[in-house]
Amino acid sequence: MFESSHSGFWRNILLTALAPAIWGSTYIVTSELLPAGRPFTAALIRVLPAGLMLVLFMRQLPGKHEWGRLIVLSALNIGIFQALLFVAAYRLPGGLAAVIGAIQPLLVMLLAWAVDRQPPIALALWASVCGIAGMALLLLSPNTLWEPVGIAAAAAGAASMAAGTYLTRRWKLAMPVLALTGWQLLLGGLMLVPFAIEMDAPLAALSLVQTLAYLYLCLAGALLAYALWFRGLVRLPAVAVSSLGLLSPLTAVILGWLLLGQVMTGVSLFGLLMVLASVLIVQWATQRPA
Repeated sequence: MFESSHSGFWRNILLTALAPAIWGSTYIVTSELLPAGRPFTAALIRVLPAGLMLVLFMRQLPGKHEWGRLIVLSALNIGIFQALLFVAAYRLPGGLAAVIGAIQPLLVMLLAWAVDRQPPIALALWASVCGIAGMALLLLSPNTLWEPVGIAAAAAGAASMAAGTYLTRRWKLAMPVLALTGWQLLLGGLMLVPFAIEMDAPLAALSLVQTLAYLYLCLAGALLAYALWFRGLVRLPAVAVSSLGLLSPLTAVILGWLLLGQVMTGVSLFGLLMVLASVLIVQWATQRPA
């Protein structure tokens, strides 16, 4: 059920927004700190320990009729998405990988229209389009590297997460948020195990920096961020939540500017303002009373 109060709605928006903001740091952590060429291992280390911790902490089994849907959500939200996310993060500049994922709000609206026959909210639709246009102004240039495997992985990952976001809101499994988060992380992590073993080289001895980077991805990028994300999906419209995904590429760009010295021009700043405006407009357009 949606929050009935104006202040409650925006409080939930701010808490949920922390998740994509944290996810936006994945790209710079992956490219600058993690061992090279191990996307499935990175995805596995990110989600499996976090899921195991939450499941052991909550100690709540899903209902016998919920397992099928839980496995589907785990694959879409965690297993498939995380694998493709790290494939894209290793192959593309962080901002470009994230901006392709910004199509997620449009995909969620398309699913709601195609399956539930809910016409998109016009203002939210146009705001989402403007947000993607703003990301294009922010990032794209004649020198942008269009690596085909990375592009395909980023687009497929966005589609997987959009489907998972839509179905999480539609199915509304009768589980506490932390239990739901833990089981999805655990099951999604188990799906990644064979890929990490077969397709990635074994990890050599990790440096302290690499160990801390993996720890950050697990505790902040999985345990905390997914708990906030699924909490938001329980309390907010799916379109409102998915539009917050634009904050992920925005965070990636800002971190690149602050930490890697990447240049931001006047056009880039205008694009940044377009993205922020589009996110706020979508939230305003989708706010509904309980």
